[in-house]
Amino acid sequence: MGKLRGFLEYDRTVEESIPVTERVKNYKEFSKDLPNEALKEQGGRCMDCGVPFCHSGCPVGNLIPDFNHAVYKNDWKKALKILHSTNNFPEFTGRLCPAPCESACVLGIIEPPVAIEMIEKYIVEKGFKEGWIKPEPPEHRTGKTIAVVGSGPAGLAAAQQLNRAGHLVTVFERDKKIGGLLRYGIPDFKLEKHIIDRRLEVMEKEGITFKTNTNVGVNYPVINLQEFDTIVLCGGATEKRSLPIPGADAKGIIQAMDFLKNNNQVVDGLKELTEELSANHKNVIVIGGGDTGSDCVGTSNRHGAKSVTNFEIMPMPSLDRTIENPWPFWPFTLKTTLSHKEGVQRNWRINTKEFVKDDGGNLKGIKTVEIEWVKGEPGQRPQLKEVQGSEKEWPCELVLLSMGFTGPEKTLSQELGLKLDNRSNIKADPTYQTNIPNIFTAGDMRRGQSLIVWAISEGREAARHIDIFLMGKSNLPTKGNGDLPVV
Repeated sequence: MGKLRGFLEYDRTVEESIPVTERVKNYKEFSKDLPNEALKEQGGRCMDCGVPFCHSGCPVGNLIPDFNHAVYKNDWKKALKILHSTNNFPEFTGRLCPAPCESACVLGIIEPPVAIEMIEKYIVEKGFKEGWIKPEPPEHRTGKTIAVVGSGPAGLAAAQQLNRAGHLVTVFERDKKIGGLLRYGIPDFKLEKHIIDRRLEVMEKEGITFKTNTNVGVNYPVINLQEFDTIVLCGGATEKRSLPIPGADAKGIIQAMDFLKNNNQVVDGLKELTEELSANHKNVIVIGGGDTGSDCVGTSNRHGAKSVTNFEIMPMPSLDRTIENPWPFWPFTLKTTLSHKEGVQRNWRINTKEFVKDDGGNLKGIKTVEIEWVKGEPGQRPQLKEVQGSEKEWPCELVLLSMGFTGPEKTLSQELGLKLDNRSNIKADPTYQTNIPNIFTAGDMRRGQSLIVWAISEGREAARHIDIFLMGKSNLPTKGNGDLPVV
């Protein structure tokens, strides 16, 4: 529980950031480390709340009060063991998770919640620094072979869990390097890629085989998957949503994930930044909010954009919870990220009507209209209504479409004969098993576009069910129970 009455003695403290003028000059992470004593105090804020609602908020079921208490007691090694019992990759979630656990924190009803995400990051960083995180290959091998298609957080979590069960795991990745969304979707200023590489080194030493530049169904025949006892598909939701309006063929309209992936490859030294995918000296408009839109804002500012503007079709969220959005549910409140603070003009209730081209087919502007959301009858969705006389044209030379995804690519599911659900995701039962018994699926490919922490949870859960499918039983942990007793 941390310190008795610690939540009354200590205020919430989070990391400070390097000034904007300095951090936009590069792609490095920019948080300043907190001293050990301050971290102990933050762990000490965790209260004896009786029912820790943070558990219900955490998709992987982290044992949050337990590792907070260990941090307060300065037992970092124990904290790491507790954290790793439910989460394979706290170095990722400690940087990238929107922290639904903090939104469900009981202390958060009356005071700022416990800084759970930050504590999580420092626990795992301490573990790597002290050399506590070492390869743990299984003592025995089952002889069963498993193909994991996709090396994002779901695929990596499934691979590590299945390897721990003693199976022989091969991970297939179509790109040049392992990591999926972590590698190519998240800017380096939020997750430097050496953070991924050090974890992959551990996993390789544990016996997992990684095959890159291997696109199943393209340069690796699907029929070759028959060599494996089980297949788990973790390819993600990669079909990007377009904006089919007049002028959509203009040069300068780029999908957000194409923009971000290209920039990550540039930062990695794999290619040069081209004029087409550069925001330098351009008026940039990002259509769509969310974390991906925010990442586009931060990246554009690092390119040296002339201006950065963000459009969101929904109304501006409230600053505080509304009566329809009570604790401990996820708060649909205004979120201002560190990228937003680096420079952006944010606009809500904006509907894009047309892309304006010059004589050469290059984008030179956007025509928009303000809209209202009109409530319908009970049970009906609000209807979009344009505000008369609110038409406006915005100058821009680069538009980044950050409007989400419609589901996974269909080629692989069609070749394998897999059924889809009504959202075009691969259909699976509660055990993550598809209509073909030895094929399982997890992550965004199964549930649709979601959070990294959900992907890790799905990978872990799928691994346990695959182990049961292969062996009739499993010693892998169930969600929220970890692989050690609660302390």
